[in-house]
Amino acid sequence: MSIDQEPIDSPTSWVAKHVQRYIETNGAEGHIWRGVPTLILTTLGRRSGKARRLALIYGQDGDRYIIVASKGGADEHPEWYLNLLEHPEVQVQVLADRFRANARTATPEEHKALWPRMAEIWPDYNNYQKKTDRQIPLVILERA
Repeated sequence: MSIDQEPIDSPTSWVAKHVQRYIETNGAEGHIWRGVPTLILTTLGRRSGKARRLALIYGQDGDRYIIVASKGGADEHPEWYLNLLEHPEVQVQVLADRFRANARTATPEEHKALWPRMAEIWPDYNNYQKKTDRQIPLVILERA
């Protein structure tokens, strides 16, 4: 089990195509999706032990990257979030910059400060939060 193995892309075809375009062009195609910035996140599957890769909207806080575990407001967390809770060492690509990072859930204070910034980037995050009783986690990615 290693984050360095060849990753499996999302089973959702449009997401997999987005990831492939992003990887092949070092983000020249795919970094901006629907007007917002995206990064590529690779996690290690908590059950399978396989590297899994997807594209996510991100924000920045200094040199840290912020992502939202929204799953469109579903009542359960997205699989990628559950994976990084088990294996917080992840790989990230922002444009052509590829690096290892440590992922952690934002503290309540960080969440309060960062949520408005993320909702400004993607306003639907507020709608997603209204659809569920769970507090949608913010994940902070810090270079390893």
